[in-house]
Amino acid sequence: MIQLMVARARNGVIGRDGTLPWHLPEDLRRFKRLTLGTAMVMGRKTFDSLPGLLPKRRHIVVTRDRDWQAPGAEVAHSLPDAFALAAPDDVSIIGGAEIFGLALAFAERVELTEVLADVAGDTVMPDPRDSGYWRQTFREEHAATDDGGLPFAFVTLERA
Repeated sequence: MIQLMVARARNGVIGRDGTLPWHLPEDLRRFKRLTLGTAMVMGRKTFDSLPGLLPKRRHIVVTRDRDWQAPGAEVAHSLPDAFALAAPDDVSIIGGAEIFGLALAFAERVELTEVLADVAGDTVMPDPRDSGYWRQTFREEHAATDDGGLPFAFVTLERA
C-alpha cells in the first residue's frame, strides 16, 4: 500500500523555509501512528528537515545526487527505485512537494491534515481532490486551541 502523508493549508501551503509553518501536536501524533512500520519515502530536503531518524521506520531518500548518503538512510535516484527498495513494506510518502506530485499517481490513499486557514509559506501543493480521482472516506474536525493553534481536519482520501 502506498499512502501520501500531507499537511496542507487551505491556500495550498505545505512548507515555509524548509519546515512546517504550524505546530499541531495531534497531527504529529497521527503522523507517527500512521507511519510506524512503513518505509517512508521522501526527498532529500525533507530528510534534512527531520530532527533525526524517526524510530521504527525506514527512511528512503530520493535524490538526483549520485554521491549523497546519510547514516540510516537508504538512497534511491527515482521514485520507482524507491518503491523497489521499499518492497514488501507499505510506503508512506512524506514530502516534499515534488515527491508528492510524482507519487500521487501511485498512491492508494492520501492521509491529509487540512489546516483550515490560509498560511504564509513558500512551498505549495495542489489539493489532490481537484483531480477527481479521490473520494473522502473519513473526516474529523478539530477546533482552534486557546494557545493559538489553528483549526484543522484529519481527512482520508481513497482512490475513486
